[in-house]
Amino acid sequence: MRRPRAPGRIHTAYPVRVTTPDAEQSPRPEERLEQAVRAAEQALIEYEIAVETFRVEVENFSRLHEQRLGPLYARIEVLDAEIAEARAARTGDPEDIRHAEEARARVMPIPGVEELLHGWMDGHGLFPEAAAMLTEQAVRPPERVRPSEEARRLYRELARKAHPDLVQEEEERKRREEFLSRVNAAYARGDETLLKELAEEWAAGPVPPERRPSPAEELYARLEWLAQRKELLTLVARELEEGAIAGMLRLAPDDPDGLLEEIAARLRSDIAQREAELAALLGQG
Repeated sequence: MRRPRAPGRIHTAYPVRVTTPDAEQSPRPEERLEQAVRAAEQALIEYEIAVETFRVEVENFSRLHEQRLGPLYARIEVLDAEIAEARAARTGDPEDIRHAEEARARVMPIPGVEELLHGWMDGHGLFPEAAAMLTEQAVRPPERVRPSEEARRLYRELARKAHPDLVQEEEERKRREEFLSRVNAAYARGDETLLKELAEEWAAGPVPPERRPSPAEELYARLEWLAQRKELLTLVARELEEGAIAGMLRLAPDDPDGLLEEIAARLRSDIAQREAELAALLGQG
């Protein structure tokens, strides 16, 4: 996976255009600054789109990772605790007993975090879907790792057209922010149909007011804000890039499902080995 590329350093000056001596054809003093602001705005929007696309991909893969591998990791931890307890019961060694207690503590529920187990476990044990993962039974298909290409295209178009930074008027900015929050939510779910409906809604909506000329001081302040926003997005992108999930995606950017299946196969093999070891300790082998 390619890391989103930040736009180049924001420049506040452009090459002077060659003009005739006629004063009527000379550019206004603020014209080049306005051009710089518009260029910086477009660069920032493109970078925001890249970062958001990357974030959705990482979060979707993270959920898929938990859905497919979470029960397997949990089963391994339980087996490790049971093996340690069986070994301690057989040897009576204080060190083995301490190790067994620590292993059991790691798999005991922690008060106040029941919500973290939502979707995997209820008061009676694993939910059917989670248990099916361990026995390789059919389960509900997991969410897509990433939105479809059409959903990605629609998202980019809507983000470019409706971005709040394209306007100065506060009321129009609020309208665009509310609209884009709906766009982001639809994109995070990979809802291509809803994105198409939002595209139609935007096309039929009110025409955004034209940009009014701003004083030079406001333009300079605008450039400074855009530069700060770009630096913040760079930090967000770097944090995503350095995360464990992004690292896994880099291993198989074109087939993340295949990567998860490879890991699941190794985990199932580890589970089988631990089950055999436990059976031997309990005298069932």
